[in-house]
This record gives sequence, structure tokens and C-alpha cells, in this order.
Amino acid sequence: MNIVILGAGESGTGAAILAKQLGYQVFVSEKGTINQKYRNELEAKKIPFEENKHTLERIFAADEVIKSPGIPDQIKLIQDLLKAGIPVISEIEFAAKQTNATVIGITGSNGKTTTTNLTYHLLHTAGFSVGIGGNVGFSFAKLIAENPTDFYVLELSSFQLDGIKVFHPNIAILLNITPDHLDRYDNKMENYIRSKFRIIENQNAADLFIYNAEDENMRSYLEQQKLPQKCQPVGGTYYQNPWLIIDEKNRFDMSQCSLKGPHNRFNAYCAIQAALAVGASPEAIQKGLDTFENSPHRLEVVATQEGIEYINDSKATNVDAVFYALASMEKPVVWIVGGTDKGNDYTPLDQLVREKVKAIICLGLDNRKLLAVYSSLDIPIIETQSAAEAVHRAREKAETGDAVLLSPACASFDLFRNYIDRGDQFKKAVLEIKELENF
Repeated sequence: MNIVILGAGESGTGAAILAKQLGYQVFVSEKGTINQKYRNELEAKKIPFEENKHTLERIFAADEVIKSPGIPDQIKLIQDLLKAGIPVISEIEFAAKQTNATVIGITGSNGKTTTTNLTYHLLHTAGFSVGIGGNVGFSFAKLIAENPTDFYVLELSSFQLDGIKVFHPNIAILLNITPDHLDRYDNKMENYIRSKFRIIENQNAADLFIYNAEDENMRSYLEQQKLPQKCQPVGGTYYQNPWLIIDEKNRFDMSQCSLKGPHNRFNAYCAIQAALAVGASPEAIQKGLDTFENSPHRLEVVATQEGIEYINDSKATNVDAVFYALASMEKPVVWIVGGTDKGNDYTPLDQLVREKVKAIICLGLDNRKLLAVYSSLDIPIIETQSAAEAVHRAREKAETGDAVLLSPACASFDLFRNYIDRGDQFKKAVLEIKELENF
């Protein structure tokens, strides 16, 4: 079989490695420049590739095309391939055909990475042969090629789900659906909702669907569906500090867990349900909760300086993520916000900002929208254009017992390479705070 792979990032390179291992004829085409890491991997496996162009003659000779998730379905190349009768699938779809392992797939607008990491950690702590990947870490295809396991926990973006045909996780978790990436979906929320629900469209009676019963978008969609799989709605009263109550037999103490806030209790509940469903013992799950460390840039406590807690939530690139962050704060907040606005409606934050925020530090090249929204409040609002300056000005406004929270609600590309760079620069500034005395 002649396989052509469009895109040479983590997803495309992983698919190429797996396809070559399976004995297929493989060619990788990257419209831009290939990252040196992935170029080295392709060369080591003797996989032919091109960069900074698409050779159409070579691409249209494919029996099947595997498309990286960042490439929209609407572009002319993809549409022309489909018109020519050449199947175009996602790396997730391709990889799933090559394994009989149990797959736990996790999606949602917010909380995917935390829930994926926790689910993996619970199973790993319980002694399962388990891998983690998808939209976090290694691609699914690379895991199958280089580190096959009996279980896989996958973070799945809507972009990845758009390219599936028959793939279905044995356990699907849908955390929430709030506006995000609407430019990819003709600015129609209903299109984005359908994309998220693709995670369950191929599930059968033996599969399990865990979902947020209190999410309005989910409720509206599910009212029109008749689902064959087993369903586990999550909602209502399931938390009595410090206990997460699963059922009469299973309750878990969250007092030692690093995850804080109502949204993370919900994420933990979903992860626990998945772990129980595949046979993890309650004792192992409790051990996993006690020892879990969340990924950086997600409500990450960086340091406490002079009684002021500094929290890095740089991954919060939309309003809904910031809502969860502010809701989890139990101290007065100096809020660092801003960046590349994605058409944000800040209205859902109004009450939380009034109740919890004592000062706003704008971190972005263009802060006009934030100034327009929040200048009427009786709290200081300050513009900055570097992480170091933002930390310095936040420290001026914070007092002992306060929290300085970087939770931007915006993309990072105006001042930083990505949200990781933004978070790392924030952390560096916090840890060097004594050197900022003479800023």
C-alpha cells in the first residue's frame, strides 16, 4: 500500500514510523519547514520526505492519505483528494486499526490534559501496562510502533476527531463543550459540538461513555440522540469535602491531591470512573490521587514569596478555562490576563472578577478590549508587555495572603512563542523576584 502523510509534526512523523514498520510504501509531505527533531527521526528510519512544498503528482499517487490534525478539511488539496476518491484519514484512525488494546479517549474544551494525565497516572500506579499520548506527549501511532501496551489513554482534540471513520474508544470521556476554535467550524457552535461528539459516534453496546450531565450543550445534543453504549453521566452532589463520592462503596479522599478547585474535582471524578471501569482497585486509585502531579502551566503553584502565592495557569487560553481558575481561588487575586484575543466574551467572568480580583495586570500588545471591559470597575488595571514587567507590577499590588494568578484567557502569540514560553517566562520572573527590586 502506498501511504502519503501530510504534515511532519508529532502526528505525521508517528504515522510515518508506524506505516514503515508495517511494510507500507511511505512518503511524507510537509508544506512548511520540518522541525529538526522530526527530520532526524524520518532520516533515521529512512523514510522519504519533502518540505516547503507539496508535490501533487506524488501525493495523488497515494492509496491512502493520513492528514495531520492541524490541516483543515476545507483546503483545496484535501477536497481535491476526496474528489479523486483517495481516502483521507487522521493519524488516530490509522493507528487504532493496528492495535487491539483498550483505549480511553478524553476530549472537551477544557481539562483534557489534566484528566488524561490523571487517568494515566491512576492506571500506571495500579500496575497496568498503559501508554499516554494523542494530543499530549507522543502520537498514538508512535506509541503503537515503539512502546506497545495493553491500555492507551489518549487526549483527543476536535481536530483529531474530525478525521476518524471507524475509530471508537472503549471508554470515552467528554468533559465540557464551550466556544473554542470556531474559526475552524464556520463560526458555528453546532458544528463544533458535533465535532466533539464524534468521540462516541462509533461506540457500541460494550463501550462506556462518561460525560458532564450539567453541560448545557451536551444536554441539548443528547436529547436528540439514542445511544447504544453504556452511559455514565456525572453531575449533582458528588463532593463532600474532602471526599469524592462515586457510590456507596467507593469514596476517595482528595485532601492530599494536588488538584484544586471544583472543575478539577469533576475531572478527577471522571478519571476515577474510567479507572474503576477497567478494573483498578480503590486502594490503588487512592494512592494515585495522593501522588499525582499535574502538568506545568495548569494552575501550577510556582512559589510563595513574602506570603504571596504565584500561580501559573498559562494554558488557560479561553474564557471558560479562566472561569474555572478564578472559581478555584480562595485568596484575593491579582489577575494577569491578556494576549491575542480570540473574540472573547468576558461576560461570564463578571461576578468572579468583582468578588475575587483586587487588581488586573494586562499582558499583551493590544489591551484595548480588556481596558474597555474592566476600566469601569473600582480596581486598578495596568498594562504591561513582558512577563517580568507583569510579575513586578503584580507584586506591587499584592499583599501577604494574596495570589498572583497568570490566567490569560487569550492566545500567546503576540509576545511569546506559545503558552509554554509564556508560562516559563512567568515562572522565571517569579523565581528571580528578588532581582526585580530595581526593575
